[in-house]
Amino acid sequence: MTSPTREPIPPAAQPFNTIHANPSLTTQLTTQLNAPPSPHTHRALRKLQSAHNLGAAARISAQNSIMSQQVFRADIQDRVASPAPNNRPVNRSPQRNRANSDAATPPPATFPNNILISLNSKRTALTRTSRVADNMSLDRLIREGPPDGDIDAALESARLKVLDQGIRSDSDGMSRTRIYVWLIFLDAPILDTNEYLGLIHRGASPAYSKIRNDTFRTLTTDPLFRRRVSEASLIRLLNAIAWKLHDAKEERRPTSSRLSIAHTESASSSHSDLSQTDVSPFSRNRNRALTLTTEDSDATTSEPGTYVQGMNVLAAPFLYAARSEVEAFASFHTLLTKECPGYIRGAMDGVHRGLALVDKVLGIVDTKLSCHLKSKALSAEIYAFPSVLTLCACTPPLPEVLKHWDFLFAYGPHLNILCIVAQLIMMRNELLTTANPNKLLRSFPALRAEMIKRTTLAIIKMIPEDVYAEIVKHAL
Repeated sequence: MTSPTREPIPPAAQPFNTIHANPSLTTQLTTQLNAPPSPHTHRALRKLQSAHNLGAAARISAQNSIMSQQVFRADIQDRVASPAPNNRPVNRSPQRNRANSDAATPPPATFPNNILISLNSKRTALTRTSRVADNMSLDRLIREGPPDGDIDAALESARLKVLDQGIRSDSDGMSRTRIYVWLIFLDAPILDTNEYLGLIHRGASPAYSKIRNDTFRTLTTDPLFRRRVSEASLIRLLNAIAWKLHDAKEERRPTSSRLSIAHTESASSSHSDLSQTDVSPFSRNRNRALTLTTEDSDATTSEPGTYVQGMNVLAAPFLYAARSEVEAFASFHTLLTKECPGYIRGAMDGVHRGLALVDKVLGIVDTKLSCHLKSKALSAEIYAFPSVLTLCACTPPLPEVLKHWDFLFAYGPHLNILCIVAQLIMMRNELLTTANPNKLLRSFPALRAEMIKRTTLAIIKMIPEDVYAEIVKHAL
């Protein structure tokens, strides 16, 4: 793929009404635009647009410096938490007024233009916000839809609200709005409940045994998850996802291969008829699925992925936040197939590319810490594999995971690479002073979504364009 361009790209239309699972919240979200391009076409270019319109001199100096944890925090305070100037320009593209209620208009947000442009690299250059949407609460914006039908501006306002205010939830992380915000940001298609039920009624998928080996140990130490989500629900969701991924792989199989498999099936069935005269249709379909899975073990990297260990943890927050399994299925399947298909394809090459980028980014933003970990033979492959694969869902507590995902889904799951580096920066003093940093990295400290987000905003502008391009594309 060619290097990203800095030339403006026309904004791509995105549907604002992505799900109708709860009509009371989505009745008026009826305007739809064209679906985004395939991840293998122009989608990466749209992600990369205006990712780093930063001063070259500032970027180079930042790369060559060894940043301490105190410097990061000071930079965050200067760039994120400082009050906004009174003489704010009329152009509202990078800024907006905070909206803690539907009536009042509190002081404007303080996120710098270059940070917002970097975060908006998932789509196109930073679009304008809607004045009407800015003064609406996020709940009301989701419930009533884009004011005056301006979808792009309403989406921008919604993203900024999540970045600045977050999604309102209780102490357990429960929110009536969160799942719909995720579905909108992920651009998930509308899913008929009968389609999900059809996948459930097909019975055990080829990956069923792997799923059963994983589900019973999913977030076993988290009482909130165990109280709200049953293992049976998780099994149904993962089994339906496995069938969906299996069907997608079978559809891409060449016709000659299908005919060969059909001929093999016919021959084997004639032999089996000699010893077993009564074979149910379900058993025949099951055997055929197993044959396809076995013979496709050397699938090319361009084909859809299948179930891999770790998807159970990645699915857990969706089931916890969703109000139905159908909503969880729609959002989870969209994440796997649109945002990070490389994580479940082949030998999980996308995950390994992400791990290499964790090492690379850490070397850019904190050379001292990077060299210290290398001297201890600690690469990201050793300590960060679960965090990359599960988008940090493996690190408790679950309510903080949900807040972390709010940020990732608003501006792109690829930012999780930077968020992992941010967690290392937050552990910097302990990692540099302990004699055994591997012991600390074996289990990351409790997730602090707000601090991780602010640290990520501080380091994102230090990343060169070519490295940022790799981050955006690593999971595709």
